[in-house]
Amino acid sequence: MQPWKIGILLFDDVEVLDFAGPFEVFSVTALNRGQTNECKPFQVTTISESGHFITARNGLKVIPDYSIHTAPTYDLLVIPGGAGTRREIHNKVLLDWIRKHSEEVQWMTSVCTGALLLAEAGLLDGKRATTHWASLDSMRSEYPKVTVVEGVKFVDEDRIVTSGGISAGIHMAFHMVSRLLGTKVAADTAKFMEYDIRFDEHGASPSIQKAE
Repeated sequence: MQPWKIGILLFDDVEVLDFAGPFEVFSVTALNRGQTNECKPFQVTTISESGHFITARNGLKVIPDYSIHTAPTYDLLVIPGGAGTRREIHNKVLLDWIRKHSEEVQWMTSVCTGALLLAEAGLLDGKRATTHWASLDSMRSEYPKVTVVEGVKFVDEDRIVTSGGISAGIHMAFHMVSRLLGTKVAADTAKFMEYDIRFDEHGASPSIQKAE
């Protein structure tokens, strides 16, 4: 099978687990794990605006694979959050890139305050969404066209999936694995990672909200 291309946006002061959690889930997912015909269904790469290394929260330095000008066409984008979103929310170049690529990808996802970047780009108008619990009130006040949902790990609105704070991005990534490849593959990946999560016919954890 042709692997799905997953792109993860990086910027200075991005929260580490926001991007590293989904990166790990998608990267270690395998079909026919341990067999001679094992294959990886996802090809995961990272992007920053300039393509130069970024400094994530707490000083972690990461060299992205691409700049926004050299990045390939993706099937799924992950927009993480962190303190850096307070700056990037005013970055017209990056917001234009997110807006443009939302029309090209099949799925746009966010983690934590990455949802604020999607909201600022106008992608969440008329939709339900969630973000880090500490940013729920500001999201309600600053983006009144968005129906803000709290108390859930993620909200699935088909092509756009937003998730809550930091570790919730892992749940979101498992949910997308389940959507694309089925709960058996998602459960196998969770077992491989020794990550405690439940799945039902709708995806990850029955307590998690999914769009009607």
